[in-house]
Amino acid sequence: MPRLKLTVSGFRSSRAYLRLLMIATGVCLIGALALLPRAVDSVRLLAVQDDPAALADRRLAETFDRPGAIREIESALGVDDPELARSFVDLARDRRIDLPPDLVEKVATAAKARSSPASMATRFAQGLIVGEPDDVVSLAGTALGDLFVFGDIRDVIREGGRMAAGQEADHLILGLASVGIAITAGTYATLGVGAPARIGLSVVKAARKTGRLGARMGEAVARSLRGVVDWSAMRKGLAAASITEPAVAVRAVREAVKVEKADDLLRLTRDVGRVQTKAGTRAALDSLKIAESPREMTRVARLAESKGAQTRAILKYLGRGAIALTVAAFDLVLWIFWAALLVLGFVVSMKRAVERSTERHLLRKKARRLAAQERRLASAGERA
Repeated sequence: MPRLKLTVSGFRSSRAYLRLLMIATGVCLIGALALLPRAVDSVRLLAVQDDPAALADRRLAETFDRPGAIREIESALGVDDPELARSFVDLARDRRIDLPPDLVEKVATAAKARSSPASMATRFAQGLIVGEPDDVVSLAGTALGDLFVFGDIRDVIREGGRMAAGQEADHLILGLASVGIAITAGTYATLGVGAPARIGLSVVKAARKTGRLGARMGEAVARSLRGVVDWSAMRKGLAAASITEPAVAVRAVREAVKVEKADDLLRLTRDVGRVQTKAGTRAALDSLKIAESPREMTRVARLAESKGAQTRAILKYLGRGAIALTVAAFDLVLWIFWAALLVLGFVVSMKRAVERSTERHLLRKKARRLAAQERRLASAGERA
């Protein structure tokens, strides 16, 4: 009987081990089911992280709906921004979201009122004289002033005069205006080939003046200007100029700006100009507040080329989530890793549980055969 006792002991240990395997299998299965949706979303986000349009489409599919569209349109109309409201209308139509007809009509009426001749003339004059555009019409005035150097000279005289007098000056405005003066001749010489960069400079200046230039983007522009503008030479040249001597100021600016080193800055302003061309002036201004680096501005430009007039609504609704992953890629990879680990744990535990169940079944059959054989031997011994 000792062999039978060993077999029973093996049964008991096998049963306890099998229970542990089943518990491990259940835990891994529950964990995998909980994490798999997040892991699948992470995979999809990582797959489209370099495509701003696809990334925005995915975000919108998750969050943008009819109540949200109506809320955003009414909010835009409430702050007298029919351009933003119309952008949301375009976005809703593209997403096949039905909007109330009276709301769409209200947007059209507001846009028409803003397009009246008197309103357009006022905004054009504001852009030309003050240099603070917030739509296409006022930007046309600003761009006209900058193209004929009037706007840039105005900014150089104002900020340069402060710097020469030892007062606090906005070096970023001064630097952008100086680069604008230096490249305007190039714009004429190439018959407008440099126009996107020229328009982009005007928009960046306007964003700075109106407080729409994000802090990090401002730092990036300032870094680019440090390699382009010789500030000591400019300070000396402007000290000899006055408000009645704009020609002296322009000459000092041209001598202090090294256009050949402005590639990074001009690349940024070209991207801003692309956004303005495809999506409008306010979209370009909004993007300068959202984007934190020239690289992100390039992503916004790609988004604008794909989405056009919808770009401003997308930037308003999604923020930086429209152009960049709001969750670190490392965190997304962790979700994928843990989900894969739990799936692997489930498969391994299930495999081992099946193997152990088979071993236990075979051991039970052997034990029964052994017990039957021992009973036969015992019966034979008794008969003998």
